[in-house]
Amino acid sequence: MANPAKTKVLRITLVHSPLGNTKRHKATVRALGLTRTHQTVEQVDTPQLRGMLAKVAHLVRVEEVG
Repeated sequence: MANPAKTKVLRITLVHSPLGNTKRHKATVRALGLTRTHQTVEQVDTPQLRGMLAKVAHLVRVEEVG
């Protein structure tokens, strides 16, 4: 039986408040599952997630989890 490919997991932390940004940025931060500053969530790495992170890169910190 073949081993399933390891899925990458990203740890995303909201380091700056989305206040003062566009509604789209606020909605993207909310869609990532972040509601408060310094809150951290873990998400599976997908192309869609990478696109969302690119839009709010100035608000979040991203780390790869082993």
